[in-house]
Amino acid sequence: MDGVEIIQRKTAVLRQAIGRVILGQEAVLDQLLCCLLAGGHVLVEGVPGLGKTLLARTLARVVDADYGRIQFTPDLLPSDIVGTSLFNPKTAEFVLRRGPIFKEILLADEINRTPPKSQAALLEAMEEGQVTIDGIRNSLPELFFVIATQNPVEYEGTYPLPETQLDRFMMKITIDYPSPEAELAVMKSYADGVELKDVESQLPSPLIAKGEILDFRKGLVAIVVRRETQEYIRRIVSETRDPIYVQLGASTRAAVAMLKAARALAALRGMDFVTPEDIKDVTLPVLRHRVILKPEALIDGLTPDHYLDAVLRRVPVPR
Repeated sequence: MDGVEIIQRKTAVLRQAIGRVILGQEAVLDQLLCCLLAGGHVLVEGVPGLGKTLLARTLARVVDADYGRIQFTPDLLPSDIVGTSLFNPKTAEFVLRRGPIFKEILLADEINRTPPKSQAALLEAMEEGQVTIDGIRNSLPELFFVIATQNPVEYEGTYPLPETQLDRFMMKITIDYPSPEAELAVMKSYADGVELKDVESQLPSPLIAKGEILDFRKGLVAIVVRRETQEYIRRIVSETRDPIYVQLGASTRAAVAMLKAARALAALRGMDFVTPEDIKDVTLPVLRHRVILKPEALIDGLTPDHYLDAVLRRVPVPR
């Protein structure tokens, strides 16, 4: 069995297990696993009560990773995230008290409820895999994966993420209401006495070692991305820089993120090469938070998703 087959088989097991707790969100699970494999970070947006926090806890459970959660609030300080040095009078030395950012899977809950100074505490960590405390660099776990959440409808008292912060997220995943069938399945589970939020009872033991995830990330390099496919990504990204409707288009970092995400998606599908269909399927989650439309476009009812759909329709697909 080659590397791609192993990745597909193992991730299928993960997807099925998480799907026993998070019902009716198959596309969300695929995008989350895709981002985890590609080594990026993810911003999850959805109204309260759709399982965003539960999703992060469940993922940490199935991959046997250290899990941490930060509830972002207006009074949160950067030291509450990264930690601080404390003086120990017995040894007359400063000792590092590590913050929750040193966990392998970190849930940044309601990230837009804290001021920019505290939001910025994540920038170095998400980009470089390290944090600097009192001038000393401290490495983060190799698996380090941030899942940030935000509410799309309640903006009072929030601090919208600046473009530099948004660009650190490989994907922005939107969670919508489940289908009527999935919603009934959730209600039936609780009616039968099954507490889906009790992840430990639903998934008694981890299903994969975190070292395997790291091996999968290295194995993605073997997935072929043809020159024509690379050019397809470049043209999509270039089209987002339209001066008529767009205030800020996607950067070169976005193009690289698309390539990495498409590779991971191809592996999830058991393919050893990236297809144009893989590119199309990652375009919205990878670019929707990176494309900033002009106010007049928003007034006309245009959204980033609608705009990106139009881009995909007009960029020729390579044969």
